Amino acid sequence: MSEETRTMQTADTTPARAPEDAPTLVKKIGKTTYKVRVYFSDTSTETMSDKIKRMLKNEIQQM
Repeated sequence: MSEETRTMQTADTTPARAPEDAPTLVKKIGKTTYKVRVYFSDTSTETMSDKIKRMLKNEIQQM
């Protein structure tokens, strides 16, 4: 059996590719393996907490 590789693309301002040495999270769910590279901009002024709050607020407004 072959395993699918799926890539989720998001609209953001980060470079098209994270550095090859960026940490990678791997999670297998069923027959699908998800690989997520973690990248943080050096020029960002928003904290992770602020970003999560903003994302949740936007999600609630879309409901």
